[in-house]
Amino acid sequence: MTVEFSLAPELARDCIELADWPLCKVLLMNDSQYPWFILVPRKANLKESIDLSESEQLLLMQESAKLSRLLKEVLNPDKLNVAALGNMVPQLHIHHIARYKTDVAWPAPVWGKYPAVPYSEEQLARLKTHF
Repeated sequence: MTVEFSLAPELARDCIELADWPLCKVLLMNDSQYPWFILVPRKANLKESIDLSESEQLLLMQESAKLSRLLKEVLNPDKLNVAALGNMVPQLHIHHIARYKTDVAWPAPVWGKYPAVPYSEEQLARLKTHF
């Protein structure tokens, strides 16, 4: 019996699904204070990138680079933060956060700094045009 991919409940609760790329689901953290995107490889029970095949690891890096370029071109951030952390949500997911010197948490990390401010429908519609 094959176990199917399912999104971690925390990610499903806190994020908006934008797209499915060849390997990853593309998510947007529902916090309009920071353009915060997450790539989640659609593989069951995956915790570490080293558990992907070599070709999947390469595809993950290519999709991460694609997302990073898109964020750089569309959002023109002062800095792109890209990281895979799994302390709170063990499912492999890679954060891509466009940071600005003017954002409310700068230069500190964004995690748990301020309560989330959900996106408006208009803001979401604008972002979705790029995916």
